[in-house]
Amino acid sequence: MKNFSVFRVLTVFLFMIQFLFAQTKTGTTIGQFLLIEPSGRYMGMGNAAVTFYDDITAAYYNPASVGWLSGYGVQFTHSLWIADIQYDYVAALIPLGGIGNLQVSLTSLTSGEIKVRTVEQPKGTGEYYSVQDFAIGIGYGRQLIDRLSIGFHINYVQETIWHSSLATMALNLGTIFQIIPGKLTLGASISNFGLPASFNGRDLIIQYDQDPDRYGDNSSLPGKVLTGKFPLPIIFRVGLSAPYQINETQKIRLAINAFHPNNNTESISLGGEWMFKDLIALRTGYQHLFQQDSETGLTFGLGLHLKVGNTKMSIDYAWADRGRLKETQHFTIGLYF
Repeated sequence: MKNFSVFRVLTVFLFMIQFLFAQTKTGTTIGQFLLIEPSGRYMGMGNAAVTFYDDITAAYYNPASVGWLSGYGVQFTHSLWIADIQYDYVAALIPLGGIGNLQVSLTSLTSGEIKVRTVEQPKGTGEYYSVQDFAIGIGYGRQLIDRLSIGFHINYVQETIWHSSLATMALNLGTIFQIIPGKLTLGASISNFGLPASFNGRDLIIQYDQDPDRYGDNSSLPGKVLTGKFPLPIIFRVGLSAPYQINETQKIRLAINAFHPNNNTESISLGGEWMFKDLIALRTGYQHLFQQDSETGLTFGLGLHLKVGNTKMSIDYAWADRGRLKETQHFTIGLYF
């Protein structure tokens, strides 16, 4: 137990160092779709979910959550994102007996068709393009002792803009520790730690005039634009959560998370959930307090949990304020066997 206590202290200390000394590089990362949270439940709680381990989508916030789950399950999320962008996420849980659990996930984002416009043809060329992003991943989580779990998740990430694309790999790591079992939980994770990448494709092929002031040479040399390599949006999360049983039929859960991303300023998110008879849930939260130029704010959500025989079903909805970008809505359905 002493070794686990040292591990816990070192984890918190490393995250504190990241908060104190890391630098912000706003708008300099690829793979922004990886920052879209895929849970209707946790979105309603301000996405303050690094300590939660109640369902499969919790693995997005902290892969260590997978170690606490049992049985088979699948969850699907559809989000009505900004500017009619469509976002979908599906994840499945596969138990591995006494050696932990496996989680697989697929994330997809598509912009739909967009008109190709040029300076010469500002109303459109008659062509259309789209932005399509996806990530496919596999993760593993295990309880080391009854109060501590660890986990990891590996994603293959691809982004495509018309005829050009990039691809890379990303790693998520996390741990969850029950400081006081059933009363206070600590969680910490790092997401999207991976290799930088650059775009490549036929959209980057150009015609080049090596010397515009010289006549008689070839003014249409074939060339190619080389784009720089950019990192993934790495984000550190650390947080606490505490449940409280009001009476036999009602309970609440409160959570606070701190964030340090490599492409924005630090922030804090708060969330709460009220549950009645493990059947109906009401949720609210606030995202990214203290973040510079934040376009996020209040969140609200509700959930319904049903049981038919040995099958459990969850239906969750969330609404999130996006400031000048209006609101987004999120729907999640889960089945557990």
